[in-house]
Amino acid sequence: MNRRALLSRSAQGLGAMALQSLLGADALPNYAPKAKRVIYLFQHGGPSQLDLFDYKPGLTKLAGTELPASIRQGQRLTGMTAYQAGFPTAPSVFKFARHGQSGTYLSELLPHTAKVVDDLAVVRSVHTEAINHDPAVTFCQTGFQLAGRPSIGAWISYGLGSENQDLPAFVVMVSQGKGNAQALADRSWGSGFIPTKYAGVKFRSGSDPVLYLSNPSGYTPTARRRYLDDLAALNQHKLDEYQDPEIATRIAQYEMAFRMQSSVPELTDLSQEPDSTFDLYGPDARTPGTYAANCILARRLAERGVRFIQLFHRGWDQHNNLPRDLRLQAQQTDQPSAALIQDLKSRGLLDETLVVWSGEFGRTVYSQGTLTATDYGRDHHPRCFSLWMAGGGIKGGVTHGETDDFSYNIASDPVEVHDIHATLLHCLGVDHTKLTYRFQGRHYRLTDVHGSVIRPLLSSAVVERF
Repeated sequence: MNRRALLSRSAQGLGAMALQSLLGADALPNYAPKAKRVIYLFQHGGPSQLDLFDYKPGLTKLAGTELPASIRQGQRLTGMTAYQAGFPTAPSVFKFARHGQSGTYLSELLPHTAKVVDDLAVVRSVHTEAINHDPAVTFCQTGFQLAGRPSIGAWISYGLGSENQDLPAFVVMVSQGKGNAQALADRSWGSGFIPTKYAGVKFRSGSDPVLYLSNPSGYTPTARRRYLDDLAALNQHKLDEYQDPEIATRIAQYEMAFRMQSSVPELTDLSQEPDSTFDLYGPDARTPGTYAANCILARRLAERGVRFIQLFHRGWDQHNNLPRDLRLQAQQTDQPSAALIQDLKSRGLLDETLVVWSGEFGRTVYSQGTLTATDYGRDHHPRCFSLWMAGGGIKGGVTHGETDDFSYNIASDPVEVHDIHATLLHCLGVDHTKLTYRFQGRHYRLTDVHGSVIRPLLSSAVVERF
């Protein structure tokens, strides 16, 4: 059989070129990118913008007073507060101060973030459509509230491919905080209806970071190689017969797994990191599986050209005991998040690495349950929340958007989740309207039929190409 016939029968070349496709033959940037990769620090549970980023000093004199109905505007509430007798205003018990040359206000809970604030673009006017965790997380990760669509990392992997033949293009790590933890489904980093080779690969703590990667006891690498060659031949016969792209994916993923047997142990071995690294990332950095340790791994993955690195840190759902639990969460995440910015910057990687810190929604200004002088809880609040971005085409030292005096409604420059996705893709050199996949008769995209690039956040180099 000649080459043309082989490629034609092998699902338009997917079989013969499966591994090549997995490693980057899909790369389709629309213009020269500023960022080469993304590190997405997802704070699962809904961090309170009022207690971290959105300073509202005028609330102090309103403590305990009923939140005006004119502010609530008949907003849909969760079942946890819809039947409360009242909605007492709960100002933050934490102090705020200006930091950096930009003079950005930050909570006392973020002393390390304060040191890098001039590298950050803080967005205070993000809003979302979902009011409960699962649809809100799904919306942030896929651009749609219902499960079944590709995650943002899968879209980027599909659109840009990989820079490293020995590691996946999309890697995920999950850590657990000390607060209330909501369920987190693996579909949050799934590939939806695009080929499964673009899904995220989850790294775990411990001696076996990727499930089923190690050889069984007594099974040599030579035997493994021989087995994979025979299995690939069998799969190729099936691919020739059925022309199913998922079979091509299977061939490619087996090859990637074989390569990862060498690359992953080296990647996850932090023994060669100097003490200064662990000092930078904080006291949890030496403990595998912690947010701090995962931030170090995120930097190591970025150094090795992994395209999309996502950290999920659970425990931000403070419906009660917020002053206590939020402090614990900040202690676990503030120093490692700031250290990651400093570490990337010192290695010359920040300019080409886009870092995003965000949850799925914010928290209400009114207290859930009993409000005391030192204790309160906050319910879910989709109408406004805060996030920050840094590096990779983002202008540092800026604050975008304003909320009203209660941090309840957006007062200026509203930003929707689709806008964040569009901006992220733009920094990677991708026009969000052109990154599409045909499924069931229509062309889908991450931003659906929405989304605009947030131009005020872009560095001058990116603006010039806009």
